[in-house]
Amino acid sequence: MTLLDDPRPISADSHALETADTYAGLPEKFGDDAPRVVNKGDQGDYIEIPNQPHRSRNVAIMCLAGTRLDYETPLPREHATKPSAGSITDPEIQAYFTGGYAAMRPGLRDGARRPDDQDIDGISAEVLYPGWFPMFSLPDLDLLVATQRSYNDWMADQQVRSGGRLVGLAALPVQDPEIALAELQRAIELGFKGIVLPSNAPKGRTYSDEAYDPMWALAQEARLPIAFHVACMSHVPDWVKAMAERDPITQYSGAAALIHDTMVELMIRGVCAKFPDLKFVLAEFNAGWIAHWLDKAQQGWAREHAKDPSAGAPVDLLEIWKRQFYATIEDDTAALSTRQLIGEETLLWGSDYPHTDSTWPCSAQVLDEMFEDYAPETRDKVTRTNVATLYSL
Repeated sequence: MTLLDDPRPISADSHALETADTYAGLPEKFGDDAPRVVNKGDQGDYIEIPNQPHRSRNVAIMCLAGTRLDYETPLPREHATKPSAGSITDPEIQAYFTGGYAAMRPGLRDGARRPDDQDIDGISAEVLYPGWFPMFSLPDLDLLVATQRSYNDWMADQQVRSGGRLVGLAALPVQDPEIALAELQRAIELGFKGIVLPSNAPKGRTYSDEAYDPMWALAQEARLPIAFHVACMSHVPDWVKAMAERDPITQYSGAAALIHDTMVELMIRGVCAKFPDLKFVLAEFNAGWIAHWLDKAQQGWAREHAKDPSAGAPVDLLEIWKRQFYATIEDDTAALSTRQLIGEETLLWGSDYPHTDSTWPCSAQVLDEMFEDYAPETRDKVTRTNVATLYSL
């Protein structure tokens, strides 16, 4: 029996919660430069690097989906709106923060128990992204490589423990293309069905750099999709910092801006032309903006080509999108309204569990409202068969 035999939805965008086991052995080798889990008493549990305190993160803030008091008390659902954890200053939420891993649902820290959480939400499986994205931007190359290798080993084990209901994505250290290629080969041997890369290329490189061609070629040959997730960065560009400092609403609503440059590199600067069977996923950027962006980018290419006909071979961005790209959505009704433009086969629903804006534990209700005016076939594609086909499930 495959996941396609199960009629329930599959989340194409959920997250792991890293534990002490994820980083086992790193503090002993790299000292206070390495990530580890630290219990801070009445402050709760943290993933932190002692020498880089700005990367410290209370684990509870990554696991607020549907939670009020503890893991036995999901937020009650009367209407199909997203769960809300309320203000992090609420005493109930503060109590959750201080409880650490012990206060959380067991499925958040143990792949063998994750199916319990999936059953509550009425889904059959999840594609799992990391929870702690700073591992993609660690400044020391040796530490970055070791951390991502350790994560991949841990995630491979979590997949096995879930009985096939977790589809983990392997991380690649793209700061060094040759090391990334070697880790991709190892990920294939470990049984991964997809890869996650930072949404922006490392400083001094672009993803159209020919140094990445062997990596793209192997991923294409192995039929492993390449995913880029919002907020997963190799470094934080100055303009992103400025946007965050200026207004948090601008930052939140403009999150997709970071992926635009990468899309140009892949679609216009030659990567998709060289590797036409390679698939890419834009995760948690939502998709209501994509039809408009493709049209404007096509116009931009035409303007560039008119000025310099030697700038490159003609491209049809909509054709490339439909052939090679996918985007995950949560409750993005704007994306559904553009499905006939960008193709409903390119949309993947995800619950974003266990993050703050997740649709867990009421995903079925949310989906009922989202797809109320659409054919059952459309709902089945977006919530199940598209992702199952993409990841060879």
